[in-house]
Amino acid sequence: MSKRLGWFIAAGLLVAALLAGVVSSFASGSPDGLDYAAREGCTFNADDEITGGTCMAQQEAAHQLGDSPLADYGIRGIDNEYLSTGLSGILGVALTFALGGGLFWLVRRRDKVS
Repeated sequence: MSKRLGWFIAAGLLVAALLAGVVSSFASGSPDGLDYAAREGCTFNADDEITGGTCMAQQEAAHQLGDSPLADYGIRGIDNEYLSTGLSGILGVALTFALGGGLFWLVRRRDKVS
């Protein structure tokens, strides 16, 4: 790998880690478009519980991995919400980079030795 490519990959990894670790803390807590569409047609009380109507959200069930250490965009056991979210973002970037890099390494083109 050339020195320039190494710097490029390192810079990209740093930018991704900064975005995941810092900017993710400022993401909106409001429902996104899919959540909004799933809740359309139902009425909710002050505690955000469905009280009537008909909507897709009534079929919602607990996720099978809801008790995992990285559930809900955070790391279980870290009480500071911003730190938990930021660290889980950085961990996600590192895991994705490692997985992608490993796959590229496995399928890379190798020069044949004659």
